[in-house]
Amino acid sequence: MADNSGTNKEKIKEKVEKGYKSAGKQSIAFKNPPYIIAEASLVGKKEGEGPLGSLFDQVLEDPMIGKDNWEEAESELMKLTAQRVLMKAGLKNASIRYLIGGDLLGQLIATSFGIAELQIPLFGVYGACSTMGEAMSIGAILVDGGYAKRVLSITSSHFAGAEKQFRFPLDYGNQRPYSASWTVTGSGAVIIADHSTKKEAGEKDIVITGITTGKIVDYGIKDSMNMGAAMAPAAFETIKQNFEDFEIKPDYYDMIITGDLGYVGKNILIELLKEKGYDIEERYMDCGIEIFDQDTQDTHAGGSGCGCSAVTFTAYVIKQLKEGTWKRVLFVPTGALLSQTSFNEGNTVPGIAHAVMVEAR
Repeated sequence: MADNSGTNKEKIKEKVEKGYKSAGKQSIAFKNPPYIIAEASLVGKKEGEGPLGSLFDQVLEDPMIGKDNWEEAESELMKLTAQRVLMKAGLKNASIRYLIGGDLLGQLIATSFGIAELQIPLFGVYGACSTMGEAMSIGAILVDGGYAKRVLSITSSHFAGAEKQFRFPLDYGNQRPYSASWTVTGSGAVIIADHSTKKEAGEKDIVITGITTGKIVDYGIKDSMNMGAAMAPAAFETIKQNFEDFEIKPDYYDMIITGDLGYVGKNILIELLKEKGYDIEERYMDCGIEIFDQDTQDTHAGGSGCGCSAVTFTAYVIKQLKEGTWKRVLFVPTGALLSQTSFNEGNTVPGIAHAVMVEAR
């Protein structure tokens, strides 16, 4: 495929310079691209034993994190991550105008209980495993629009909490099919700001240049143990819309990164895009595949959960951008929109995916 990234970049630049904020049907091009000035990632023991283990800010050996139950453990995990990203940015709680966060637990209790003591104005959001993309999108809109100087976007998930809520408590000892993914115990956070900060020598600024907001996509999948198949069509629709809205081709990006499609969803996504004339195979990765070692960690289809894309983005993707390995990425967390009620009533599992355009400058 010919390298048209220069032409693609000029098209986007032209739209932004003319003052267009809306791009196409579902996208926004930021006139004053917000900066990601700090990032943090905390994970559990299993995630720390995976291929990215050395990159996380902290690996927590105790899955209970000193608490009495799984839900309290996830709340503590999110609080610790929020505190870590504030510390890395050299900021106090009062320096953050809004916190935008969410998780997988009912009524977002990990978020609401976890960050309550921080006393930061909160927007609680739910996009299932796409929540990090949603939280970053809203944060970038607020900063670019001049409604906030600094926003903290954060998500979390916990393996045991997710199994208890969506499948079976761990004590049940049920057998997992090979299409099932492993919910990541982890929390990732970024601080999005209207200005840059002093960076390490040789590191680049990281900016959010645009977003493409996903629609709910339902291909009729009813198997809650095969979320990759349920979410891949949503990722396909959002990525295709991003190309169309900005009039670009896949080679505009150094890497296109989905959240947690795993090995099953990855193949579906690649084939769906090829049918529309887009070949992303050479510049594509999935966070659920990268975070675990399939051969040694027995996670079947890969990782999933709100924390999966969040910790992979904050620990690994941003590192590649800062060091100049990649210049532009499309970050596309993916979510399966099911609940205990919808599953028990035999409903399908719709998907959604939110794309965030991130660039090193």
